[in-house]
Amino acid sequence: MKKIVGKTVWLWCLLTVPVYAQKTAFKPVFTNMTEFGLLFGQVRYNVTNISENVSKRQNITAQTFNGVQLRPKLALGATVGVDWYNSALLMPVCAGVRYDLAQPGKKNLRVFTSLDTGYGFTWLNEDPTGYETRGGWVISPGIGFRIGRPQNANFILSLSYKRQEAEADKPLAWNEIYKIENRVYNRIAFRLGLSF
Repeated sequence: MKKIVGKTVWLWCLLTVPVYAQKTAFKPVFTNMTEFGLLFGQVRYNVTNISENVSKRQNITAQTFNGVQLRPKLALGATVGVDWYNSALLMPVCAGVRYDLAQPGKKNLRVFTSLDTGYGFTWLNEDPTGYETRGGWVISPGIGFRIGRPQNANFILSLSYKRQEAEADKPLAWNEIYKIENRVYNRIAFRLGLSF
């Protein structure tokens, strides 16, 4: 009788304890972030050999990040974009990382960081006669918000810093051996877009 009561109590304890199943392993999936926006910055340029001007610039930018969501918060991939500067049309091709920092209050809002680094090409740039523009190294760290459920398409709002190098050979004037202009575009990028 004691054995039956003991087994019954033991069975009752097992049935009253909630059963926790193992979480299914995360499977890597394709991810995309496509954004359009504006680049804001200042430019210092020579007016003559002895004077310079400084002016504010706003330029258009577009980019798409395509990659693999390796973990629920981490995505690795490639970023391809187009930046329309006043004197050059550059096409940055970069390696990119996206990392979700927080999901405040388990709402449909996520804070993420981004880092893109690579080379800006001049494939789409059309130079005037005598000019030759070459691209250069680019780096762009940023932070942003994803609004929407993780399983669905999300609206993106991002703010980033972009440093883009370029170089231009200019036509020679009388008495010049070479004329090279080194450009560094330092811009703040404000973008809106979609993610899935």
